[in-house]
Amino acid sequence: MAGGLRDLRRRRRRRPMSDINVTPLVDVMLVLLIIFMVTAPMMTSGVNVDLPKTDAAPVNTDTKPITVSIRSDGTLYLGDNPVSQDALVDQLRAVAQNDREHRIFVRGDSHIDYGRVMQVMGQITAGGFTHVALLAQQPPGGGH
Repeated sequence: MAGGLRDLRRRRRRRPMSDINVTPLVDVMLVLLIIFMVTAPMMTSGVNVDLPKTDAAPVNTDTKPITVSIRSDGTLYLGDNPVSQDALVDQLRAVAQNDREHRIFVRGDSHIDYGRVMQVMGQITAGGFTHVALLAQQPPGGGH
């Protein structure tokens, strides 16, 4: 009988819970993830260009690249500012502060002639810039 009473007392005593409830943490993290997913596209600015798709891995760099965009109507943009083809190299030199190794990305609309894109890239490399690259849009899902 004495042993049975002791077992009853043990069962009635509450032990501290050793499990951590992570549900509120997961809820907060999911809300933050949704907020960042919605606001991230709004933070990017630039000229609207319909980029071609590729499976290549994106290039990571330390310095912020200069972007040259070619719209579907053939107009050139240096960053967000329109630029004529004759003044392109001079303005690139000014923006790059005469750094010939500054990375330059060329974004060409997928509906324009490939020769036009190569003409602009040729003009940039003829101006002395050595790090010129084409940008393409990543397919949804990473392509794998």
